[in-house]
Amino acid sequence: MIVVTGATGNIGRQLVGQLHAAGEPVRAVSRGATPVDLPAGVEHVTADLGDLDSVAAALVGADALFLLITGEQLMSGPEPQQVVKTASAAGVRRVVFVSSQGAVTRPTAAGYTRTRAFEQALAESELTWTSLRPGAFFSNTFAWIESVRTARTVAAPFGDIGLPGVDPADIAAVAAAALREDGHDGHAYTLTGPAVVSPRDQAAALAAAIESPITFVDLTPAQAKQNMLQFMPEAVVDHTLSILGTPTPDEQQVSGDIERVLGRPATSYAEWARRHQAMFR
Repeated sequence: MIVVTGATGNIGRQLVGQLHAAGEPVRAVSRGATPVDLPAGVEHVTADLGDLDSVAAALVGADALFLLITGEQLMSGPEPQQVVKTASAAGVRRVVFVSSQGAVTRPTAAGYTRTRAFEQALAESELTWTSLRPGAFFSNTFAWIESVRTARTVAAPFGDIGLPGVDPADIAAVAAAALREDGHDGHAYTLTGPAVVSPRDQAAALAAAIESPITFVDLTPAQAKQNMLQFMPEAVVDHTLSILGTPTPDEQQVSGDIERVLGRPATSYAEWARRHQAMFR
């Protein structure tokens, strides 16, 4: 049994579908705040990583775990060692953890303290583990859906500064490989798309996908921060804006790990935009 936490999110939803399609028994775990739409036959359990008793119950009978921390869990919650011990005590033997590229490129950033602690706890455990270190998600641009649909505009800071973002479906595919196959133990994969893409480039790709012009509007960092504080802790917002505005050379480096694991190139933002164009029309 493979347990997928964050099962209603951008990665988890894709991963549940991929594992189910591959014939794997899957238990989808979420906190219950988002409506659950899962493939027929996939078990759903409500649990919260902040409540280790609920986590232990969700892991009964599982031998593999996809571990994702989001929201307040990025900043606070049970000690990572306790989460790992809870998984091990429940019988889990393999964990795939979603870390972040920034945990390595920004080692002193407060917003990555718990992420780094989870990586360390796994490395010190007796479990088989794999860390995934994605860059910016293409799905972050879902935040533009309303403005594109109603006004054909995109507003973002640092319009001409590019990063090699990544398709969450590719993250899920690498996670599925690491959960199902041997040979990934102890690996930390940096997951990016195939090219550096700026917000202005993304707006142009969306315009091509929906076959309609889109106007790009530059936001100031302060304006962007106010928007992001609606769904991110402030420390996470601060280091995210730092990466977006002043990326390091490593953060702008395209990684080949997706192709190495999957045997195919990473998905481009233009491909992602075409796949999701109906949502922006």
